[in-house]
Amino acid sequence: MACRDGLPLSRIRNSRQEQQQQQEADEEVLVPHQELPNGTQPMEVVPAEPAATVENQPVEDPPISRFTWTIENLSRVNSKKLYSEVFVVGGYKWRILIFPRGNNVEFLSMYLDVADSGVLPYGWTRYAQFSLSVVNQIHNKFTIRKETQHQFSARESDWGFTSFMPLGELYNPSRGSIPLALQSLFYKLQYNDSSVSTKELTKSFGWDMHDSFMQHDVQELNRVLCEKLEDKMKGTVVEGTIQQLFEGHHMNYIECINVDFKSTRKESFYDLQLDVKGCQDVYASFDKYVEVERLEGDNKYHAEQHGLQDAKKGVLFIDFPPVLQLQLKRFEYDFMRDTMVKVRISAILKPILFNSNLTLQCTRNLLADRNVRNLYTLHSVLVHSGGVHGGHYYAFIRPTLSDQWFKFDDERVTKEDAKRALEEQYGGEEELPQTNPGLNTTPFKFTKYSNAYMLVYIRESDKDKIICNVDEKDIAEHLRIRLEKDREEKERRKKEKAEAHLYTIIKVARDDDLTAQIGKDIYFDLIDHEKVPSFRIQKQMPFTQFKEEVAKELGIPTNCQRFWLWAKRQNHTFRPNRPLTPQEEAHTVGQLKELVNKAPNAELKLFLEVELGPDLKALPPPDKTREDILLFFKLYDPEKEQLRFVGRLFVRAAGRPMEILPKLRKMAGFSQDEDVELYEEIKFEPNVMCEYIDNRLLFRSCQLEDGDIICFQKSPKPDNPDQYRYPDVPSFLVYIRNRQVVHFRALEKPKEDDFCLEMSKVFTYDEVVEKVAEKLGIDDPSKIRLTSHNCYSQQPKPQPIKYRGVDRLLDMLIHYNQTSDILYYEVLDIPLPELQALKTLKVTYHHATKDEVSVHSIRLPKNSTVGDVLNDIKSKVELSNSNAELRLLEVFYHKIYKIFAPSEKIENINDQYWTLRAEEVPEEEKNLGPFDRLIHVYHFTKDTQNQTQVQNFGEPFFMVIREDETLSSIKERIQKKLKVPDEDFSKRNMYGAWEQYLGLEHPDTAPRKAHTANQNRHSFERPVKIYN
Repeated sequence: MACRDGLPLSRIRNSRQEQQQQQEADEEVLVPHQELPNGTQPMEVVPAEPAATVENQPVEDPPISRFTWTIENLSRVNSKKLYSEVFVVGGYKWRILIFPRGNNVEFLSMYLDVADSGVLPYGWTRYAQFSLSVVNQIHNKFTIRKETQHQFSARESDWGFTSFMPLGELYNPSRGSIPLALQSLFYKLQYNDSSVSTKELTKSFGWDMHDSFMQHDVQELNRVLCEKLEDKMKGTVVEGTIQQLFEGHHMNYIECINVDFKSTRKESFYDLQLDVKGCQDVYASFDKYVEVERLEGDNKYHAEQHGLQDAKKGVLFIDFPPVLQLQLKRFEYDFMRDTMVKVRISAILKPILFNSNLTLQCTRNLLADRNVRNLYTLHSVLVHSGGVHGGHYYAFIRPTLSDQWFKFDDERVTKEDAKRALEEQYGGEEELPQTNPGLNTTPFKFTKYSNAYMLVYIRESDKDKIICNVDEKDIAEHLRIRLEKDREEKERRKKEKAEAHLYTIIKVARDDDLTAQIGKDIYFDLIDHEKVPSFRIQKQMPFTQFKEEVAKELGIPTNCQRFWLWAKRQNHTFRPNRPLTPQEEAHTVGQLKELVNKAPNAELKLFLEVELGPDLKALPPPDKTREDILLFFKLYDPEKEQLRFVGRLFVRAAGRPMEILPKLRKMAGFSQDEDVELYEEIKFEPNVMCEYIDNRLLFRSCQLEDGDIICFQKSPKPDNPDQYRYPDVPSFLVYIRNRQVVHFRALEKPKEDDFCLEMSKVFTYDEVVEKVAEKLGIDDPSKIRLTSHNCYSQQPKPQPIKYRGVDRLLDMLIHYNQTSDILYYEVLDIPLPELQALKTLKVTYHHATKDEVSVHSIRLPKNSTVGDVLNDIKSKVELSNSNAELRLLEVFYHKIYKIFAPSEKIENINDQYWTLRAEEVPEEEKNLGPFDRLIHVYHFTKDTQNQTQVQNFGEPFFMVIREDETLSSIKERIQKKLKVPDEDFSKRNMYGAWEQYLGLEHPDTAPRKAHTANQNRHSFERPVKIYN
């Protein structure tokens, strides 16, 4: 696997740009333990299997090990760099190196280091594929893990990530701490003069950007957040605060009418869900909440030792909390339309009133303490605007319970009067005033989509404790200090941004940078400017003064500096073009930047030419005439497959390449009688162009100019042309341009890398499957079937790649405008061309008399029919009798959607998203009368915490309804079919349109399984989850 973002420590420069491409993390992102800022913060390194293409790889499996480094009080460490203790893997000594405050970047820098590199023999090398992690001790979701690989050597004894993770995330204790994030949010709300972002709070929930913009149910979020805060407060001085504020109690009871039996259960609540449909005010909603339900007839209650009995079922309130939260049930399930709908109040009815003063009298809480006066004042109204599948929340609040209301709508806060806050949030319809009252026209009505969804009341007797002023002395000192530091840092960044137009960035590349990058990070061109030293310089600074700054920073006297401008050529290469003139150096930095690059935010990129004497001290640059050409040289070693920068030379345009061969041999360490071949590296986009140079021609005749690149090597031996994979520079550069490390995963385990292969993007389909078959030890490559990767869903694509269906490997990896490095493979039992002539269906068979389900893979010619499928299944399963008839059903989301006709062709049947179910046709369905009905029965349950969410489950089935059959008879037959005891079946409710379907509402007691993608598509809102 090629290392795309590792940097050797010895070649790190003063760049504050991010220097690594973010690699895909495991399943988790990582930060240290945030609730304990000074807690231990482990880091781990996991050396893993090296790739199969590494030279000198041992035959036996390489060792795999894990090392964990625990650092006490990392936030107090003042050292610039820190080494772990030495550990041994594979007989070699290693250690981890970190820069706690960053290696000249605002990131934690972390590397794997060869611990004994200073005492190893000359020419040593060591290969490792490894991952580095910073482990979050609160939740693995925030563990950051990055992988890379490297061939370590004396020159590169460390490798890793200069920008591993932002220091702000590493040392921010609020990340992952919900209470601290809330404290920070409220502090900013109190003291900031502008709107406050909630990003820090949602990050503490463990949410990513997708979670933050997903619609959630606000009442559910409120409950989950309170539960999390309760848990965080345990063992602290504020333990129990949530319960004291929001917790009330009621008693559920069932009392038999004819026998002496009563069942009661005390329950607590943080909020109450009240019906609004058919209710004129909050009092009416409370009356409906405590309304007594009679259990009689088919719905009798099963009392212990008394059997089925008529009974009364109801709720009695025991006590109410100081802060009363009421959710108005605006959503309900419409069984006729099989969907959720929003309850809107008709304009004909009196609108529901949100009583500003609410007295909960004894008639509504018979068990409550009569000495407590439950008089409540309305504090806030939370409004939902929109429909079932989406919308927007905002709130009307009066923070001090005065007559002044405020509307909080994202970052906008506006004053509102009581009429708008209350009377206009009823929902229903509204009439527009007539523009011409004299005309007898029908008034125009429109539906109001904004409806009050939650009401928050505060008890009068407790309001002084709850609505109280908070000043600085009430805020913990450590919190004030931290938040003030955050504010100062924000101001610093703001000032820096405001003054950015006064500065420019100058990037200075030198020979050392070319040596560090060529052959490691880059192969084409000369430099990646993101990884060279940068200087932030005031535009008004004279360029001569900038040279003095460079002298201080790099130790190069100003008279020994010659700067060259870079230029982008028409062939998309980027090369040094010409040196700055004395007149240009007389300008200010800003003037010079405007002369060479007029783009507003462009950086000034320069190459610093420094000539060194025999004592390696800097010398003044030699005079340059128009006849002098500056050339850069790379050396290629076909045995090691290595390309590296070895230096630069000035040559005369009238000279010949053969004249500089002695110097090149000296640069490369060759003997002076070694034959050398030269090639000019011309371009690499869209294809590599690297041409042979005739040593006898003039440089002028070769059309060489300043900034051109010459690659040279030993001349290949004619007696052994196949000695090396890439014998010359052009073939090696073509390989580099097209090489691709592909991660192969077994299709049945799509989350786990099985093995990696280095391939070329121009490999044909046959070459790719041959490589995979060779790796797997499969004799017939045509039995390998590949599937491409979906870059958006991070899953295999639904359809595999057809036999020779793509021309090149690159076509397999491209998904829209993105390129993946993942392919999925299967090993087939027959060659893929034969399989493609067949249709394969996965069918589940449900036995008629036994509680057995079996899954069968049916493979038939594409022109076969459903009848052929059923005949094939008959030969594989046990039937209840030899004359049994089978049928094929299409099931989706635990509902039956279709009965396939036996004559239907199977070619277009899709079993990727729907379940195909085969079963025997019951005898009762074979002889239907003219008025009999065959209806569809399915199971569903309502979410216990959110009644607006309905989830289907279990196995649906068909039921014959006879012409004059009673409901009790139908229930008996369903109970018999489901084999459910009387007590359990009496608790099931039935809904439906009798001519079409019947829904059975009851709890899902089956073991929980992860829902498949197609089962989740009907969820209306994502369940709220707070991970920390």
